[in-house]
Amino acid sequence: MELAETLAEVGPRLKRVRTERGVTLTELAAVTGISKSTLSRLESGLRKPSLELLLPIAQAHQVPLDELVGAPEVGDPRVRIAPRRMKQHDGSYVTILPLTKQPGGLQAYKMILPGERCEPNMVTHEGYEWLYVLSGQLRMLLADKDVILKTGEAAEFDTRLPHWFGSADRRPVEILSLFGRQGEKMHIRARPKQ
Repeated sequence: MELAETLAEVGPRLKRVRTERGVTLTELAAVTGISKSTLSRLESGLRKPSLELLLPIAQAHQVPLDELVGAPEVGDPRVRIAPRRMKQHDGSYVTILPLTKQPGGLQAYKMILPGERCEPNMVTHEGYEWLYVLSGQLRMLLADKDVILKTGEAAEFDTRLPHWFGSADRRPVEILSLFGRQGEKMHIRARPKQ
């Protein structure tokens, strides 16, 4: 329904832009290479607009294509962050700040892990996660590995493996987490330790 309405408004918009500039159909046809009858049918709504027709018209009028088709304005891209405190499996609370608006797909979070969170309780679930340490030291248990990540370090892993992460030194840790369903893997390249 919305698409049909948008397409129906293109013709009158084309005519308005042309008449505001004082250009005749004959003059526009000469500049664009589009026949006068095709231009007239576009303006009256008898012909559906196509990219092949709209691009030369936009160029002739020196207006953005969005203006001719009435594309919706881009909304405010900022994500309104509403922190949430969530109880973890080990009984501690983590502050989570969602950084994505849309549900499903890849999700981004800033997480603040308290310093007292230190008793590991390994979990598994479907998905894939990428972590980046913003500040502090993160202890991450992944299957049989016990790793300390410092500020500026990143890790990625399949969440079907038993895992847990928390403070390595009883001080708060801030991390950026990207989480997605299996198959939406984030790949990073890091220089191997020497």
